[in-house]
Amino acid sequence: MTPWEIEGAEFMCCNCSYGCPCQFNAPPTNGTCEAMGAISIARGHHGDVRLDGLNLALVLSWPGPIHEGKGKCQPIVDERADAAQRSALLRIMTGQDTEPFATMFSIFASTMAQVFDPISTRIDFDADVDARCGRIHVAGVFDLTGEPLRNPVTGEAHRVRIDLPHGFEFEIAEIGSGAGRAQGNIALTLDGTHAQFARLHMNHQGLIRHRATA
Repeated sequence: MTPWEIEGAEFMCCNCSYGCPCQFNAPPTNGTCEAMGAISIARGHHGDVRLDGLNLALVLSWPGPIHEGKGKCQPIVDERADAAQRSALLRIMTGQDTEPFATMFSIFASTMAQVFDPISTRIDFDADVDARCGRIHVAGVFDLTGEPLRNPVTGEAHRVRIDLPHGFEFEIAEIGSGAGRAQGNIALTLDGTHAQFARLHMNHQGLIRHRATA
């Protein structure tokens, strides 16, 4: 196993209601799970390979709850990555260099029936975690936008966070509303569904926590 560590920001959107039942160990809102999003790595490495400034993206689909498996995954890597960086990103994304079930990469990998050949393309990532807004453009694959939840009476931005002291993806995620469309091996459309914005810090052993757990 090659040691690795990444620190950066995540913007993900799925087809469930705001809050995402998965975060509460409940079944998905509509029975299936579909998601897309990206991670922008501010600082990172895989062994001696630096990953600073690179992005990665995923499109995911399961016919039922994630833990029941039979999932499909389209991994996408930053076209700016050289051969060594591309290999490193893919090994991280597919859970190959992670202790079992230590991160969402490892957990998702254990539920996959099909992983499509990786795509190397332009990934534009712009997200403000605190403002709960963002935009992702993955050339030829998907576009995704996110905005804050709105008070139905006043229209003002409504702030909600999910706090997971023992989570395997994030410690705290800011929740918003997302919309996007993916094409290709996993075609899906999301409109006004769960979006999450989070700061990530993890390595091959799991999350690197910056808050005391309850």
